[in-house]
Amino acid sequence: MTLPSLRRGYERFLEWICIVLMAALAAEVVAGVVFRYSGHSLVWYDEVATILLAWVTFYGAALAVLKHAHMGVPEIVRMLPAGPRVAAAVVAQLCTMAFFVLLAWVGYSILGILASDRLVSLPEVSVAYANSVIPIGAVLFIAGQLLVFPEVLREARRENVPAGSHP
Repeated sequence: MTLPSLRRGYERFLEWICIVLMAALAAEVVAGVVFRYSGHSLVWYDEVATILLAWVTFYGAALAVLKHAHMGVPEIVRMLPAGPRVAAAVVAQLCTMAFFVLLAWVGYSILGILASDRLVSLPEVSVAYANSVIPIGAVLFIAGQLLVFPEVLREARRENVPAGSHP
């Protein structure tokens, strides 16, 4: 399996997770509205919607890495000479990965602390389950960073292309 095919497969995997989570969130919100207007509000509606939104955000952020959709200032890096441009790209990638390694580690260590806490509206569900998206999302983000790193490096090594022209 080549790196590009692995990247495409990983991208499709994350897309499907995001689609399922967004469909679940939409269905849950519609159900919450219908039940509220029928006079039988769901006690767990708000808490579950909040959790699903957090999950969509973390999984979507991991997907955005593969699509180079995160905010950045690539023009500044592109204006640098070749050597510093490559160094800046590598440092940026390493800083991002270091942050998410720290987030994964702290997020995982927090799960043990939260294991005995329960959701307010669904006491049978652990808060740790709801917050497991933090270390999982961080690891997925790191995997995405590793998969796009060769692409980022290749782009940084390319000769400067004048603004407005396409390579």
